Amino acid sequence: MEVEAARLLAAGIAIGFGAIGSGIGEGIIAGRALEAMARNPEESSNIFSKMFVALAICESTAIYALVVSFIILFAV
Repeated sequence: MEVEAARLLAAGIAIGFGAIGSGIGEGIIAGRALEAMARNPEESSNIFSKMFVALAICESTAIYALVVSFIILFAV
């Protein structure tokens, strides 16, 4: 396998796993938050704000995977 092909494959795998993990995590967070809001409606605003913080942290994983993918593609 040539070096260029290995770099392309590694970049694709890096962003693929990062996006899959982030998507699964965000789905779990949103589902559990909605379930908690349905069970306890008076605490919805508190749960909603904490859900957004958790989603932002989870999304940062995908952004880090994208950065790693760019480093793999464009590093010398």
